[in-house]
Amino acid sequence: MSSRTRTPDAMGMVTMTGQAKTDLDATPEQDVFVAEFRRWRDVRGLSRSALAREMGYSRSYVSKVESGGEHASREFAQAADGALNAGGSLRRAWREQNTVPAPRKPSAPQHAAPAIEPAGGLVVEHDHAELFYVNGSYRATMRRHLVNNGTEPITRYLIRVSVDRFPGDPERSNRLYRDNPLTWEEIDLQAWHGEKREEPMRWSVQHDRDAFKEVWLLFANDSGRFPLYPGESAWIEYTYTVSDDKWGHWFRRAVRLPTQRLSVTLNFPTALDPAVWGLHTSMTAESMPFHTAIETRHEQDRTIYAWSTEDPPLHARYRLEWHFRNDSPTAPSGPPKPSETMTALGIVQDGDPVLRRSARQFTLPEEAEDARRVINELHSATQRISKAHTFGKGMGIAAPQIGIERAAAIVRPPGSDDLITLLNPRIIEAGEQGDEQYEGCLSFFDVRCLVPRPVVVHVEHQDITGERRITIFERGIARLVAHEVDHLYGVLCSDHLAPDVSPIPVDQYRGTGSNWHYPADSAT
Repeated sequence: MSSRTRTPDAMGMVTMTGQAKTDLDATPEQDVFVAEFRRWRDVRGLSRSALAREMGYSRSYVSKVESGGEHASREFAQAADGALNAGGSLRRAWREQNTVPAPRKPSAPQHAAPAIEPAGGLVVEHDHAELFYVNGSYRATMRRHLVNNGTEPITRYLIRVSVDRFPGDPERSNRLYRDNPLTWEEIDLQAWHGEKREEPMRWSVQHDRDAFKEVWLLFANDSGRFPLYPGESAWIEYTYTVSDDKWGHWFRRAVRLPTQRLSVTLNFPTALDPAVWGLHTSMTAESMPFHTAIETRHEQDRTIYAWSTEDPPLHARYRLEWHFRNDSPTAPSGPPKPSETMTALGIVQDGDPVLRRSARQFTLPEEAEDARRVINELHSATQRISKAHTFGKGMGIAAPQIGIERAAAIVRPPGSDDLITLLNPRIIEAGEQGDEQYEGCLSFFDVRCLVPRPVVVHVEHQDITGERRITIFERGIARLVAHEVDHLYGVLCSDHLAPDVSPIPVDQYRGTGSNWHYPADSAT
């Protein structure tokens, strides 16, 4: 029986070879839940073992469901939807699979599936992706140099085009694609074989869903066949287009096969004043900033960002994110909500599971370099955010809010450029005196919460050398620090609200841009 292998993906795009026969023989209606299940596990970056723990099932059972060997129960679908924060997508897929399907309308050309090729032996010498943004659309061009080190010819290659406009709000994304699904006409998928596009490649649909398409690229066209034989190498290239109302501000690559070089280029209009940053993660590790910088250059009216890595480890994931600081929509429907602004600036929003998990502490000084990279990413985030909002009370940000599950946060006091850096912090003592003040949170910035907190907190934390310190913070700085320390333990400021108190909309709050008020003797 053949096994499944994959190679780097972009924007959730996954390529495979050697797909199991049970998947090829299944109709789209029969395997719709499995397709959605695989997609969401890939989007969330969870291994089967990690997902099984989150769901309360055994790894072997999760594997059987994903491989099609076991039929998913309703309870399994509900547990998977919750663990993967799929916003109801998996529950709907399960209902769709377990009801009599309506006749499907033709959506794209279909061709007979070729014989199954073995999975082993395929190596990617170079994987390059370019994303070009112009006139409200993203055009992705993917080029891969493949080497067949196996013993059988390879006759097809599976790719996925997958989008997620609001990655921190799955319900919103699901509604968007239900009402306005990806269509074959708009993505305009084209594929070629050869370094100079010598031969067009025919393709066949594997899955056709609202937010993703899976397609076999066939090493064949109307003129003949050109399998990739053992010992041979070949370039393949494919392109597709997605409008910016469906494509989020991120571009992800995942290493599924042995890959010698991985590179990516983002090509944006300079007039949009883009800002780009990157995160590296895997199915077994938290997100971390890239180890090497993203290079920037200017060509006429375009700004080009380039990044590459040699010999990336299997299962590594590389995610580039961006924000257009001078974005002027062609048909504005009013100013964006504060939460939409923060999402565009790279802030994880309420509902994402990362905000409810305790961040992993650093082992210092052994992980000093990792800690420095995280702190640098937090500094960059505060610089982006400060250009979009006036923080009269000061501001803070914790690593989970930018998708990094490590115990680091920074606080900037009001009226100061000096930053308070907190590594592995914990509150060890709080003063008896407390008060209530309104707080805002970057992860749900549309509201303000009246939060009771102590006026004085004693915080134990470490510096980059591992030395432990205890710092006493008072009044507004104590409130800012306590807010960020909460984030590192999966706690949000809304959790502190009294039972009869609800957040108020930000447009009803009158304290924006001004500092909190404390009596002169409040900390004594």
